[in-house]
Amino acid sequence: MEWKEIMGKEEHSFWGLLGMELISVNKQMVEIGLNADERHLNSMGIVHGGVLSAMMDQSMGTLVAAVKGRLGVTTHLNVQFLSPMHKGILKVSAFPLHETYRTMTLRAEVRDAEGILGCISTATFRVPKA
Repeated sequence: MEWKEIMGKEEHSFWGLLGMELISVNKQMVEIGLNADERHLNSMGIVHGGVLSAMMDQSMGTLVAAVKGRLGVTTHLNVQFLSPMHKGILKVSAFPLHETYRTMTLRAEVRDAEGILGCISTATFRVPKA
């Protein structure tokens, strides 16, 4: 399955519910954007950590699909929140760190329009047997 076919299915899933948009994809990096609005905020008025975590998880999963040609599943996700993110344009970038035949370890980061680093993540994905 090609990553473009995978992304076609995403717009009708959690990805679409959050409003994420694919900016760029290749085997070295994936970039995803989100225009954070009221629905993405927590009760403190900042972007909910679950939204930020989902963005990073999605970007890394998309990179797995781009590299492996099929979907993987998250087996480990580590998130560190560094700065509060507010309404507006957010961008997540994902990069590969390590790859074996059936696993990939990646990192991701979310920045706002001013380039402020909001959070970082590492994750391991397992690619099921074909």
